[in-house]
Amino acid sequence: MKEIIHKDFEIFLGDDGLAHLAEILIEEGYSKIFILMDTNTKRHCWPILSPYLVDFLPIVIPDGESSKSLVQAEKIWETLQKNFADRRSVLLNLGGGVISDLGGFCAATYKRGIDFINIPTSLLGMVDAAIGGKLGIDFLGYKNSIGLFKHPKQIIVYPNFIKTLSQEEIRNGLAEVAKHGLIDDKSLFEKLSNLDNQALDKAGNLIFQSIKIKAQIVKKDPFEKDLRKVLNFGHTIGHAIETWSLLNDTVPLKHGEAIAIGMICEAYMSKELLGLSNPELAQITQYFTKRYPFYNKTWDEIQLIEFMRNDKKNVDGLINFTLLKRIGKAKINMQCHEELILKALSYYRQLKP
Repeated sequence: MKEIIHKDFEIFLGDDGLAHLAEILIEEGYSKIFILMDTNTKRHCWPILSPYLVDFLPIVIPDGESSKSLVQAEKIWETLQKNFADRRSVLLNLGGGVISDLGGFCAATYKRGIDFINIPTSLLGMVDAAIGGKLGIDFLGYKNSIGLFKHPKQIIVYPNFIKTLSQEEIRNGLAEVAKHGLIDDKSLFEKLSNLDNQALDKAGNLIFQSIKIKAQIVKKDPFEKDLRKVLNFGHTIGHAIETWSLLNDTVPLKHGEAIAIGMICEAYMSKELLGLSNPELAQITQYFTKRYPFYNKTWDEIQLIEFMRNDKKNVDGLINFTLLKRIGKAKINMQCHEELILKALSYYRQLKP
């Protein structure tokens, strides 16, 4: 089993991860064990985890981004309270990014904080959402606008959960793997670029490399004061498009799909502001347009700008970006005029699907 040790948490990656989880629960002697999952992970992943646990209380919520809400948070707190959860209780978050964000938020705020353990079941959760201690919910249509920082007690990455995922969900997670390569490790991005398809049997060996990048950045800057902002590449525009899609589309974009669009647009901005080379812009554009469906919607660009203005990463009212000097090297705290943002959106719109 591979292990990454952070001063505030440990990440365990391996086929014996669930057995290790059982050992942790016995050693800690928690008074009560609660397990948060959505309807999807209950069906596909809970049968894999359940043989390792005894004396637990399940909490099941609907799957999807819409569950990352105050309404569902209240239901979780209510379940904890009605079942007499005390400060020696633990919440296991079994699921993807929504579950780790929401479950961690509820655990960190219930009785001023109980332990929680993240057990990511999606590739996106494994390489990104479960790591870093960012917790929160969406509010009034804005992603992650209410939340806090607190690390989980442990993170258990059990690779066999990936076998339960569709190719669509694998592609969703690989967007964040690609981002880690673009901001920090050119070789990682090139390995992804050279894959004939997104089959996990070819990409699986890259997961640990991606997790390690995220964990090292978080270790150096746990509260996103400086270096950690590099992880926001593609997310300023990407989150705005994701919010637009959630509000307007019958089948909203997945996080990775929206961030892929954001990375294309912000790579274009990187060329204009930081001199990212035309060949590298073309390489980035080709990678994401080849692997992610073209979003053929006519969005309201003024509303997208408004979403960006409400982004939590902004400083002094200025829309804040992380951009690329080159593949593998990012620069934080970049602001630009709305005109360039609109040009970047137009750059994506004119691409051939």
